[in-house]
Amino acid sequence: MNFLDNRWMRAAVPALLIHCSIGTVYCWSTFKESIAQQIGMSTFAVGWAFSLAIFFLGMSAAFGGRMVERDIHRSSLISCLCFTAGMLGTGVCIQFLHGIPALVGIYLCYGCIMGIGLGIGYLTPVKTLMLWFSDQKGLATGISIMGFGLAKAIATPIMERIQDTLGVSAMFYILGTVYFFVMLLGHFLLKKPGGWVEPEEAAGSFRPMAWFRNPMFLGIWLMFYLNIHCGLALITYEKQILTSAFAGTAILGTVVSIVPSVTAAFNALGRIGYSTVSDHMKDRNTVYKIIFSSCIVVTAAALFTQAISRGPQAAIFGILAIVLLIVVNAGYGGGFSTLPALLSSRFGMEQISKIHGLALSAWAIAGITGNNMSELILEHTGRRYDNILVATLALYAVSLVICLVMVSVKKKASATCAVCGAEAE
Repeated sequence: MNFLDNRWMRAAVPALLIHCSIGTVYCWSTFKESIAQQIGMSTFAVGWAFSLAIFFLGMSAAFGGRMVERDIHRSSLISCLCFTAGMLGTGVCIQFLHGIPALVGIYLCYGCIMGIGLGIGYLTPVKTLMLWFSDQKGLATGISIMGFGLAKAIATPIMERIQDTLGVSAMFYILGTVYFFVMLLGHFLLKKPGGWVEPEEAAGSFRPMAWFRNPMFLGIWLMFYLNIHCGLALITYEKQILTSAFAGTAILGTVVSIVPSVTAAFNALGRIGYSTVSDHMKDRNTVYKIIFSSCIVVTAAALFTQAISRGPQAAIFGILAIVLLIVVNAGYGGGFSTLPALLSSRFGMEQISKIHGLALSAWAIAGITGNNMSELILEHTGRRYDNILVATLALYAVSLVICLVMVSVKKKASATCAVCGAEAE
């Protein structure tokens, strides 16, 4: 069994098995309309199941860090059971319930139970990866979190095929069963390096609220939140933005069918690309400077050329809309994958699962605010997508300021954790 005891079989492979399973949460748009039709509810009402799943993802990660630090096998098993039970329960609610009871059941199963499995599963492999790949932390987390991003591209055609042939409830039964065995395999393979012993933790040594009084951590949390918020504000309206930019043109159908696959690929490439590049940078925060600067440039270009709203008379500017979505998707993914390595560079590895989990609470909040901000803007401005660009441009600018002022390290000593006293790498 010695062939198993290496960083690929004990860290990278199990991380991919877990993340490629739970990452299918982003396939929501593939089946939400089918669910709404089958249970007799509006897509808006059903859509809150996804928002709840992201909220519970972030909050379970925030509060599950202590358990992950102590026992990754317990946490990986809990993730497997909650995630797959949530999927199977969702299938039961769709098949046997209707109206409000079905909706409440889906909120509970898909939103709450599955969301908890998502958060614990997302967090569980990260520290193990960074311990095995101590010299390439960015590459390690990039591999795993790329799996989370690739899950949509892998699972979407499978889900569509099962839905078309067997129905949406059967899809949840089949995939819930498959993911149970996939995640269980990841659970058995996952293992920290031999000889690594978690340091004893003093009672009450990790105080979550105290971290928000640390300007460095607060700055990282804020820029992470804003990157997700802005990303979701645009990504969740990707199809509508492309339809508006290429309305009345002969290539509209081609653009709407092909470009989302391209942007999904850049989302995954951003996850492994940005984090891997950070391994070769003096300061990993430079990646976020690049992300926010590039998003500001393309958002401003799309806004000032009216790339989304000019229509068929100037469809050439629609290319800027495609570039915008590509850059935002890449930065969205890269922000996730670079976060663990950035946190370890600022606060060390000793409590990284707890710190990373706490930072992921930003994801919980952004999962609710991002797409809802866009919906409110569209509702009150006559469905003009350019107005979303105004808001995201301003927020990307704020993110860059936070990145430059609060997160940049002026002196080596400033990278010492003000909360726990740990030295950064």
